[in-house]
Amino acid sequence: MLTIDILTLFPESLGGFLGSSILGLARQRGIVDVRLHNLRDFSTDRHHKVDDRPFGGGPGMLICPEPVFRAVEWLESKGFRGRRLLLTPAGRTFDQGYARELSGEGRILILCGHYEGFDHRIVEGMSWEEVSIGNYVLSGGEPAAAVIVDAVTRLLPGALGDPDSPKEESFSGDTLEYPQYTRPREFRGMSVPQVLVSGNHAEIRKWRDEEARKATEKRRQGGS
Repeated sequence: MLTIDILTLFPESLGGFLGSSILGLARQRGIVDVRLHNLRDFSTDRHHKVDDRPFGGGPGMLICPEPVFRAVEWLESKGFRGRRLLLTPAGRTFDQGYARELSGEGRILILCGHYEGFDHRIVEGMSWEEVSIGNYVLSGGEPAAAVIVDAVTRLLPGALGDPDSPKEESFSGDTLEYPQYTRPREFRGMSVPQVLVSGNHAEIRKWRDEEARKATEKRRQGGS
């Protein structure tokens, strides 16, 4: 089982997501254990404050180092041993290969940022992998954490109903996924490609491979 710890200022924002769909079922089956930890619980301030203004001036607030250090040290005292991911736009871009890499781990810690970011001593003084889910800025790290948890969980054995599903999806190989269809065969003048109802599995595979190649080439050339 993979255990994922998430350090966040807003654990309630992830509750519904973690209990729904494939992820919710994976948790029920004991395939993944996701533990939410409120960073404010590790503040020594009587108001549970975790942020302050940056030295040297500038807009916004930064997350202070002490609550983060205290939280990680508490987790370590409870037996945490694993990879640590710090969510930041400046980090390594998260992709399917990274998700596959993380799915082989036993435990992961994800630190969600907020405000203008982190006091740099959090990065300097601890061992973090800085991770980004894309070249844009979010209001907080929780959506990014949700993306990572979902992408990694669906790669765990038993998380999906069909064990071959992860192999067929986009980015599992070098190409995007081929188009797929279901009932009805005719809908508003649009038909399911004849090859898919032919029963000829060799031709179906050939068609799917070709369509996947076309979709990939179109995306790489900047098409919509």
